[in-house]
Amino acid sequence: MPLEMSRDVFITCAVTGSGSTQDRSPHVPRNPKEIADSAIAAAKAGAAIVHCHVRDPETGVPSRELKYYREVTDRVRDADIDVVLNLTAGMGGDMVFGPTEAPLPYSQSGTDMIGAEERVAHVAECRPEICTLDCGTMNFAEADYVMTNTPGMLRAMGAMMTEMGVKPEIEAFDTGHLWFAKALVEEGIIEAPALVQLCMGVPWGAPDDLNTFMAMVNNVPDDWTFSAFSLGRSQMAYAAAAVLAGGHVRVGLEDNLWLGKGQLATNEQLVARAVGIIEGLGARIMGPEEVREKLGLEKRAPV
Repeated sequence: MPLEMSRDVFITCAVTGSGSTQDRSPHVPRNPKEIADSAIAAAKAGAAIVHCHVRDPETGVPSRELKYYREVTDRVRDADIDVVLNLTAGMGGDMVFGPTEAPLPYSQSGTDMIGAEERVAHVAECRPEICTLDCGTMNFAEADYVMTNTPGMLRAMGAMMTEMGVKPEIEAFDTGHLWFAKALVEEGIIEAPALVQLCMGVPWGAPDDLNTFMAMVNNVPDDWTFSAFSLGRSQMAYAAAAVLAGGHVRVGLEDNLWLGKGQLATNEQLVARAVGIIEGLGARIMGPEEVREKLGLEKRAPV
């Protein structure tokens, strides 16, 4: 296929994530103020979108507490810089099985299964412009943890997001997730053109080799918008690859803790590094208002 690189590129900063990274770097934000401050710093460095999870302020473990989402949302919206807010809706679909000879009952440690309405309750109240929709089920990195997103659950959550006027960002960890995303659009559950995040190198989804990446890119409809990322040392390589393939860029501490060998990064530094790569390729960094216009987003007040 001919090379059709992006000339106008937006950056998403994934600020903190839900992985067990809170004790691996002092820069991983834990409490709502730290998360919001890091998101604001990323926006000042050039991120048009900030993608936010929340954590327990004391332990740093992932949380679904509505009050934390509300505080992060309010702090970001009250900041002296504009940025598009993207909240996760990936929590509440975690299933951890027991030993291989006795997989049931599920492990009480790590299993967190809730209904569709509860999974998007913080979205309904905070009204971000974007929220994520993990568009499939997959074995995840650790032990016998399965990220569970059934077709029925995804249809229900997608319909709620559309009714709220919040644009789903389809998180595609493999080609089958794109296949199902197309079905959601065809069924009218998600509006076209859709927004997609290609998630590369996450065990055990799509590996981060370029052949697989281009297979993912080639499965994204021409009128959709896609962004891409990979983990760890591949993060900046995929910033370049995404631009060259015609997409947009995601960086941040959710996916990578390092700026260089032995040098722990901040979100602001990762965004600044991505800005340099994008501009070095001859592309231009988009601002939040341009992104809203491109994606048909509407900034709403919380409920």
